[in-house]
Formats: sequence, structure tokens, C-alpha cells
Amino acid sequence: MADPLKDLARRKATTGFTASEARDALVKKEIEAERVAFDAKTQKLRALRLAKEAADAAEAAKRAAEAPPSAKKAAPRKRVAKA
Repeated sequence: MADPLKDLARRKATTGFTASEARDALVKKEIEAERVAFDAKTQKLRALRLAKEAADAAEAAKRAAEAPPSAKKAAPRKRVAKA
């Protein structure tokens, strides 16, 4: 026959472990939810950045096409020191 004190001690220990495991599971779920939210925010910001870069590149190409060709500068002359 089982000793009632040992059974009581075993139940208390098991209850503590199950409560700890439940807290651990809850924390893991919260961490996972935060990670998913962070990843979603990162994806959104990356898409916005890429769209802005594409718009800036298109604007730069448009300005370059509209700008009149610039005159080439003459090469600077070398100075010769007088002796």
C-alpha cells in the first residue's frame, strides 16, 4: 500500500512542475507571437523601402532624360614652374 505522505508530496511536486511547464509554454507562445509580429513589421518596412528606392530610381532616370546634355569641360592645364 502506498504511503499517503509520499503520495501527497508527489502530487505537490507534480503540481508545481505542471504549473511551471504551463508558464514555460505560455512564455514560448508569447515569444513566438512577438517574433511573428516583428517579422511582419520587417517585411512591411522592407517592401516600403524597396518601393521608395524604385520610385527614386525612376525619378532619377526621368530627370537624367529631361536634363540638357552638359558641355564637357576642357582638361585643366598643368602649371609649369619657371626656373
